[in-house]
Amino acid sequence: MNVLVLGGDGYLGWPTALHLSALGHDVTVADNLVRREYDAEMGVDSLVPIYSLEERVGKWHELSGNRVDVRIGDLTDAAFTYAVVAESKPDAIVHFGEQRSAPYSMIDREHAVYTQVNNVVGTLNLMYAIAETNPDIHLVKLGTMGEYGYPDIDIEEGFIEITHKGRTDVLPYPKQPGSFYHLSKVHDSANIMFACRVWGLRSTDLNQGIVYGQSTPESDLDPVLATRFDYDGVFGTVLNRFCVQAVMGTPLTVYGSGGQTRGMLHIRDTLACVTLALENPAAQGEFRVFNQFTESFSVRDMAAMVKRASKKPVKIAGGFDNPRVEREEHYFNAANTKLLDLGLEPHLLTKSVIVEMLDLVERHKDRVDVNAIAPTVQWRSRASTLKTANASSDASFLVV
Repeated sequence: MNVLVLGGDGYLGWPTALHLSALGHDVTVADNLVRREYDAEMGVDSLVPIYSLEERVGKWHELSGNRVDVRIGDLTDAAFTYAVVAESKPDAIVHFGEQRSAPYSMIDREHAVYTQVNNVVGTLNLMYAIAETNPDIHLVKLGTMGEYGYPDIDIEEGFIEITHKGRTDVLPYPKQPGSFYHLSKVHDSANIMFACRVWGLRSTDLNQGIVYGQSTPESDLDPVLATRFDYDGVFGTVLNRFCVQAVMGTPLTVYGSGGQTRGMLHIRDTLACVTLALENPAAQGEFRVFNQFTESFSVRDMAAMVKRASKKPVKIAGGFDNPRVEREEHYFNAANTKLLDLGLEPHLLTKSVIVEMLDLVERHKDRVDVNAIAPTVQWRSRASTLKTANASSDASFLVV
C-alpha cells in the first residue's frame, strides 16, 4: 500500500518508515525537522550520531533499492498538509508528527502553548485533509498510555462499560493526563473520535508505553540509518538514563520513591504494532484504541535490572525530589490484549536486551554529557529552564 509516515525523521518515525519500505510498501515521509532544532535549543545531542534525512534516504536506496519519498513541511500549515496528503495518495497515514516530550511541554507558558498548537492544530489539519481528500484513508495515530493517568481501577483499551443509576453504556475511558503534552494527546483522541463518528473516518489510536531500544533490522544495516538514543532530562527515557549512568560510573538516580510504574515495549514491537494495525485496518467510522505495551515495571525495578546487567559496579541513588506531580506508589493494571490477539509476539526486557543497550552506550560514551541528565524542568514551576544541570547538583543523594 501507499503509506505516509508523518514525523518520519524522528526516533520512531524513521525506523517505522524503513520497516514499512522493507515490507514492500511505497513510503513517503513528511517532517519539519524540528526535533533537530530541539537538540540545538537544549545544547545536547542524541547519544548515537544522526545523519541528515537526505543522507538517510539516500543510504536506504543504495542498500535496499527502495525509494522513500521526502516532504519537508509543518502540519500546522494547512496548505502543506492538504498538499502532502493529496500528492502522496496514501492508503494509510502513520502519524508520529508531534512534540513528544512531557518535560518539554512543562518548561513554561511558551513551550506549553507550542506543544498544544503543534500537536492539536496539526492533527486537526490532518483530519480535515483526510476528510476532504479521501475519507477512506486509515489514520494510525500514536497516542500514549499517559492519557489515562494512574487510576485506582484497571485501565481498559480506550473504552469502559459504566452502569449509572440503572443504565449501562460503553464510554471513553476517563483521562487524567499528567502534563500539557499528555493533555494534547487527549485532545487529539477526542477530536479524532469525533471525526470518525461525524465524518466516517477510520482511525486506530495506539496508546503507547515507554519505548526502549535503538536497534531494528533495517537501522542496523548501516550507521547512516541509525535512529536516536536520548538520555537527557527532557527527552531521555528512564531506562536510557539508567544505562548511560551505569556506563559513565555515576549512580542511577531514582526520583521520589521509585514506585512509579510504566508500561514498556521494545522499539521492534512498536514497528510490529504499527504493521499489525495497517494490515488489519479500522472499519469506516470506527475509532479504536490499542494499548501498545508489553510489560510494566516500576522505576526502582528498572534500576535494579540495569544494576544486575551491568559489567561495572553500579550504585542506585535515592533521596531526590520528583520533578513531576504524581503519586509515587500507585496501582497499575492495564489491558493490552488487542494487539496480542492480532499476532504480536513481544520482545521482552531481558538481561541480554539491557546488556545490548549498555554496550551501545559504551561505544558512544565519548558523546555523553553527564550534566544533561539531571532534570531541570519542575512541574510545580511555571518557568523552568532548559540549561543542563551543574555537575554538583547530584551531590546530595542516598545510595540504596
